[in-house]
Amino acid sequence: MSIGHIGHTLLGLLESGPRHGYDLKRAFDEKFGHDRPLHYGQVYSTMSRLLKNGLVEVDGIEAGGGPERKRYAITEAGITDVDRWLATPEKPEPYLQSTLYTKVVLALLTHRDAADILDTQRSEHLRSMRILTDRKRKGDLADQLICDHALFHLEADLRWLELTAARLDKLRQAVAR
Repeated sequence: MSIGHIGHTLLGLLESGPRHGYDLKRAFDEKFGHDRPLHYGQVYSTMSRLLKNGLVEVDGIEAGGGPERKRYAITEAGITDVDRWLATPEKPEPYLQSTLYTKVVLALLTHRDAADILDTQRSEHLRSMRILTDRKRKGDLADQLICDHALFHLEADLRWLELTAARLDKLRQAVAR
């Protein structure tokens, strides 16, 4: 049974007490969805799956002017599942076959200027880093941590871009074989 990080996050939000789907969406967006807020449909389909798997239960139903509003509560099985998820390390993403690498090699294979591709990408990375640095400067602690994570990845990409640019002649010879 895989409920994904959104399901686990919603479960974790329920640990503070029962909530309606609308309240869960609002809490998720406030804490985690700055760049990608959840769609209501995603919340309700996830809650349905959690309910089916016994990780949440309906704590109450309120009739209103529109459809019935279900209030969800986490079960003991849900708490155990969140504990397990939090204790499981995430698999590092090694980027072993990145699109950027593919573009550089393809440019070399087709006798295009791979250095231009690297320069263009470097400019785009630097632009993104300026935007993130500005957001970090203006943001709260959560924004600062999110931006730091992205900035560190962009810095690693920049190191790769520089290293690749320095090795373009050797790479051209290697792919020409």
